[in-house]
Amino acid sequence: MSSFLTPSSANRSQRVRENDWRLFLRLVPYARRNSRLLLISITLLLPLSIASAVQPLIIGQAVSLLRDEQQIWFFLKDSTLTEGINILIGLLLLTIIVRLVFVAVQGYLVVKVGQQMTAGIRDDLFDHVTSLAARFFDRTPVGRLITRLTSDVEALGDVFSTGAIGIIGDILSMVVIAVTMFFVQWQLALMLVLMLVPVMGLIIYFQQQYRKANYKAREELSALNSMLQENIAGMNVVQLFRREQFNAEMFRTVNQRYVTQVDKTIFHDSAVSATLEWISLVAIAAVLWLGGSFVLGNTLSFGALSAFILYAQRLFDPLRRFAEKFTMIQAGFTAVERISDIMDEPIEIRDPEHGVQQHLTLASQNGNSQTGEIRFEQVWFGYKPDEYVLKNLDFTIHPGEKVALVGPTGAGKSSIIRLLCRLYEPTKGRILIDGIDIRDLRQADLRRYMGVILQEGFLFAGDVKGNITLGETYPFEEIETAAKVTNIASFIEQLPQGYDTQLRERGTNLSGGQKQLLAFARAAIRDPSILVLDEATASLDVGTEALIQQALDRLLEKRTAIIIAHRLSTIRNVDRILVLKRGELIESGSHEELLEENGLYASLYKLQMLGT
Repeated sequence: MSSFLTPSSANRSQRVRENDWRLFLRLVPYARRNSRLLLISITLLLPLSIASAVQPLIIGQAVSLLRDEQQIWFFLKDSTLTEGINILIGLLLLTIIVRLVFVAVQGYLVVKVGQQMTAGIRDDLFDHVTSLAARFFDRTPVGRLITRLTSDVEALGDVFSTGAIGIIGDILSMVVIAVTMFFVQWQLALMLVLMLVPVMGLIIYFQQQYRKANYKAREELSALNSMLQENIAGMNVVQLFRREQFNAEMFRTVNQRYVTQVDKTIFHDSAVSATLEWISLVAIAAVLWLGGSFVLGNTLSFGALSAFILYAQRLFDPLRRFAEKFTMIQAGFTAVERISDIMDEPIEIRDPEHGVQQHLTLASQNGNSQTGEIRFEQVWFGYKPDEYVLKNLDFTIHPGEKVALVGPTGAGKSSIIRLLCRLYEPTKGRILIDGIDIRDLRQADLRRYMGVILQEGFLFAGDVKGNITLGETYPFEEIETAAKVTNIASFIEQLPQGYDTQLRERGTNLSGGQKQLLAFARAAIRDPSILVLDEATASLDVGTEALIQQALDRLLEKRTAIIIAHRLSTIRNVDRILVLKRGELIESGSHEELLEENGLYASLYKLQMLGT
């Protein structure tokens, strides 16, 4: 699916950190998608480097003309001083124009490639994250994922575009300058080139230290974002329980850890810049010392010495830019490592590999009421290995049957729903719908076959109509019909813009009951064969619940239904009640039958009756 996805047999916690080259190769497929732009931008580097290398020679020739030296270009020998200077000025302007035009074009292409690569990586990362099982999100803070999808991806995109191409340009510029210097005076050229060797060693050392500090800084940034997201999401609890000061201290501690790691990255980055600045000054001094002796010995012209002074500066300018880009690349490699941790997460729940040979048929499509059978066959499940929350569940829900799941908190009711929807895979056993193992069905088909209404209806930012259809295409007439069936059409029509009313994030401009009513409309428009209600009416007031009960009766007609409800009075009329305790099915029967057994269900029912 993604260019980042590579087979890995090793456990994530034991995975050996990949070297820079292997990390870099993970980005190559994204670069290939923009190979034409990359090739053009790299080709433009050559005239840029040549123009940069020629400029000091032109200035040196101008100095030689002014001093009336003999070491001048052949086409200047028969010119007057004014003509020669004008020719050199024209050549210098030409190189400046070439650099201005090519730098602008090349810079635009590089940034464009970087943005396209970043978009491709972000798309693949988002696709992969949304394909991961719910188990992954149980253990991963939201803020950490957001950091991966935003700042890490931005840093990663610069690795290949601005960083890699920039380094190619800097290396090419240094090579062209070095070759030009050897043609002019090989001793001075050799001295300057040899000075590059220890400088490169220092740069590599400081960049390695920068890489370590940057990795820790990004980890601390993830922790910072996680805490920020958690506090914003839970602001009501923070304020109600007066945790502002306590949480502020916790945030300040994490923030300080982040600042400490960022300070280390700044130190190592600054050390590289300071080293290069010092070395470039030493190089100029060395050129003046050795070149001056050659001038005094009449083996080197003053113009050539002037050119070498400029070369000493220009030779280290690409190295300085190289160091800056190397810092950028190290930050990008850190991002690649962190993103790879996500992309290497295995997709636990997959569709059948060899195509879907089996299909579910909605009862509404053929008028067949004998669809919607659910069968659990010796199902075991645990969120952690060997810690089972469901144990040896073996039961069948017949087509059109209304079944309630009852039990104390932690009995495993919601876990049954998650397994049925295939948000998790059973540890042992299998689950069948209409005789088909749900693992042999495409997830989209399975979830289209079922309508699930949770205790808290989640709404997206957007209009009311979009929150009912959720991206699927339905005629407006069907949307209105679904609203009428669930008795919420009048509520929607009272909104300022009706079905086009914009809802804020999480639907904060609606009440809890109103959000839940929209969740019922979502289920109704899809006309599922199986309806799952997980405490679906818990957030409704008495009046709203009475209104929705009539709609529920219509929705449940000729459909298999699984109902989870803590208020046992609301499930008295179901066909069968399954009573769970610590993940085991201990009782099964109708309301009257279970009361006669005088078991757990009878105890729970009597306790609730006493409380009313």
